[in-house]
Amino acid sequence: MKGDEDGLDGPDDTGEDVRDRLQERADRAVAEFDERLIDLLAWILDTETRARIYIYLRAEPDSTSEEIADGTGLYPSTVREALAELHDEEIVTRAKREHDGAGNNPYEYSAIAPSELVGEVVGDVQDQLNTVVNLDAHLTESEEATEEPITISVEDAAETGAETGR
Repeated sequence: MKGDEDGLDGPDDTGEDVRDRLQERADRAVAEFDERLIDLLAWILDTETRARIYIYLRAEPDSTSEEIADGTGLYPSTVREALAELHDEEIVTRAKREHDGAGNNPYEYSAIAPSELVGEVVGDVQDQLNTVVNLDAHLTESEEATEEPITISVEDAAETGAETGR
């Protein structure tokens, strides 16, 4: 019977059982991808907290610190502290929320594009890789070091899509 090889279809399986198992596998794959993405961003942004805030703001731009705390499950004070750092580092932007009523107008935050974020760290990564490539020359104080053999460039996805007609 077709599907027996992958264990998805058997004589006792109903179509609903197969769909449920496929959905479970898809959910597990998405969760694993999300965790790997958070790990990668935590490496770039220094902490998992900052990574979770960045991801939230990419999905929900113009959010207040309270909305971010609710959406991420992080403590409000932790979110406010991380937002202040991210704003100082120009990874997030902020503007006062406009509303007609009296009272406090909170800041709304948005995160820079991923290509800008990567562009911020690419120079450091490139320098570190070039140091490793030239390690022997550095250790022996030789003149044989290759000047910048590794070059990393980052293109803005929006610009690349426009150039290719996508």
